[in-house]
Amino acid sequence: MLNFFKKTKRQREPTRLPRHIAIIMDGNGRWAAKRALPRSAGHAAGAETFRRVATYCKDIGIEYLTVYAFSTENWKRPDDEVGSIMQLLEKYLLESLMKMERDKVKIKFFGDVSILSPELRKLISETEELSKKFDGVQVNICINYGGRDEIMRAAENYAKDYAKDSADGNIHPDALTEEIFSRYMYSANIPDPDFIIRPSGEMRLSNFLLWQSAYSELFFTDVLWPDFDKNELDRAIKVYQDRDRRYGGIKK
Repeated sequence: MLNFFKKTKRQREPTRLPRHIAIIMDGNGRWAAKRALPRSAGHAAGAETFRRVATYCKDIGIEYLTVYAFSTENWKRPDDEVGSIMQLLEKYLLESLMKMERDKVKIKFFGDVSILSPELRKLISETEELSKKFDGVQVNICINYGGRDEIMRAAENYAKDYAKDSADGNIHPDALTEEIFSRYMYSANIPDPDFIIRPSGEMRLSNFLLWQSAYSELFFTDVLWPDFDKNELDRAIKVYQDRDRRYGGIKK
């Protein structure tokens, strides 16, 4: 298989970092299977990798980090696996609440959290409320999230507002723009990801940030998520820095 994760002697340039990195945290189950461990052990290892990568992103000056933690399709997995993922999320949020004053990391959630447990919803609400006090790096956690679901939700909410405003004579039929529609996304007021990374060897977006990724640079690596570290991230960023982003135009 073609490996897009080639090592290079040159290092990332600190002055040309992507503003927003998004990561599909994939490969926990395969990591565990290789070690004859239960899948829950892979998710626990992946959670620790997330902590380290998030801290490193903060340290090097990344402004936004968005991670795909649990998709709308992941409910199809065995109940015990889903339960272990939710327990890890709860543990992370409890620890984050204790450390947020020190670390000043903002946390926001993308996805429909209404079907999560009352305890988890309460933690999510408390975490987002406390996050409003900080201006540091923002970590967006996608939980019960799907890109198509997000677009449908945005369209439904826009249609409701349009029906109300048009009845009041406050909106023109041609008023909808990409900028206006983006305000109905979970990512409203957050810049689109510059760089999307997917570990584990799979080369697809898997319903992740479909609206926001229109001009994102994509990067795929065979490294499984629990083995992903700051050195791997540095190499990925170097690949990003070597690319020429033209957004559909031509370089003059």
